[in-house]
Amino acid sequence: MPLTDLLDFILHIDKYLAGLIQQYGTGVYALIFLIVFLETGLVVTPFLPGDSLLFASGAFAAQGAFNVGILAALLTIAAILGDSLNYRIGKTLGDRVFKEDIRFVNKHYLEHAQKFYEKHGAKTIVLARFVPIVRTFAPFLAGVSSMHYATFITYNVIGAIAWVALFVFGGYLFGNLPIVQDNFGTVTIVIIVLSFIPVVWELWKHRRSRRDAPSRQE
Repeated sequence: MPLTDLLDFILHIDKYLAGLIQQYGTGVYALIFLIVFLETGLVVTPFLPGDSLLFASGAFAAQGAFNVGILAALLTIAAILGDSLNYRIGKTLGDRVFKEDIRFVNKHYLEHAQKFYEKHGAKTIVLARFVPIVRTFAPFLAGVSSMHYATFITYNVIGAIAWVALFVFGGYLFGNLPIVQDNFGTVTIVIIVLSFIPVVWELWKHRRSRRDAPSRQE
């Protein structure tokens, strides 16, 4: 999908969902499930919509297009399964991702996620749910570092429940307010920007610490 088409899909996801629901009805459950599963389950698809898709789906549930309980349950399962697959892929590849040039692994994203992971430890699996890109790479890194699976799955389930509940029920409660409906594209941008704040904050602190390092050595 060209970048412009992808951006248009993300910013106008409410309009695309409306058309898909009209055409396929409850079959859209499967499509949303697949997108959430892929966004969390494969390191090659961090660009897929996550937060905005959950919010828009919740808004359509408020209109009666979905059963909000079924929707939340399905997407929670998709998020748990996606992270579990990502963990297994990371565990299989192991340290090769840092030592070799593996085509489908974006080293730039991986390094940012690793810094986040090193700072927050196992809690990263929960916190990363709310940070695009890091969300996709955190379970992969947990597998690479051979995090104990019992620990991983515990944080995985907690994070999935919290993430899906926040955005699906947020959309369900607020997505149909006139001000939100009339400015859904703007709301989507705000959601995306707010989601990226932790990444920007961590990058800023990292660059500042590197800049200040020489002066401290002097």
